[in-house]
Amino acid sequence: TVGRRVAVMHRLAHPEAGDPIDILVTSVRALLQPIVSGLADVAPVRLRAGDEAPLADAVARLVELGYERTDLVERRGQVAVRGGILDVFPPTLEHPVRVEYWGDTVEEVRSFSVADQRSLEGADELLAPAVRELLLTPAVQERARALGHAQPHLAQMCEQLAQGIAVEGMESLAPVLADGMTTTLELLPTTATIVLVEPERVRSRAHDIVRTAQEFLAASWHNATVGNAIPIDLSGAGYRTLDEL
Repeated sequence: TVGRRVAVMHRLAHPEAGDPIDILVTSVRALLQPIVSGLADVAPVRLRAGDEAPLADAVARLVELGYERTDLVERRGQVAVRGGILDVFPPTLEHPVRVEYWGDTVEEVRSFSVADQRSLEGADELLAPAVRELLLTPAVQERARALGHAQPHLAQMCEQLAQGIAVEGMESLAPVLADGMTTTLELLPTTATIVLVEPERVRSRAHDIVRTAQEFLAASWHNATVGNAIPIDLSGAGYRTLDEL
């Protein structure tokens, strides 16, 4: 889901890159949920036969985009290297992709089966978007280290993030680690037409989403009053109301 969201965001922000979006259908939850600013500008890794793209550079870039390096690709979001062969499982594809190198040149791109690791039909290209909504850039790692010192109950998670190790649930800290938050609506061109299907139902659902989030926040503060950890200000990630949009 994250990978697909990121891919759509990039297409919205950069229609000139090809495959522009003419019609976008989204749930009200996705419309109200903030995303990390700049995420839409994160370019995917794109490799085609004949490209001059050093294998080491491609792997480093995939790791920056949140891919987990493993010995064998078995699920989405993983990357593996065996000799001059690069295996990647983008989150937007049904099958992983195998890129065969000759030196620094991409010789062939094919999809392959996870079950037996055998090559399938040829592919036009490898297009691998980010698989995380919070990328562990040097700035994010430094902020994570500082947050861990200020919030001892988060020290273990923050230390891993500071070392560039992705941790499940780390996106919840995006408001205090990233450079601001934005919404899908802000990525649309000013000439876009917005249509609400069943407006009253949409408004009711939006109200329920925001109210539930506020109840969770209130519960966190109540928990703090009885001696537990004070919640971090994560209001930047809070669901927007339709009026705010």
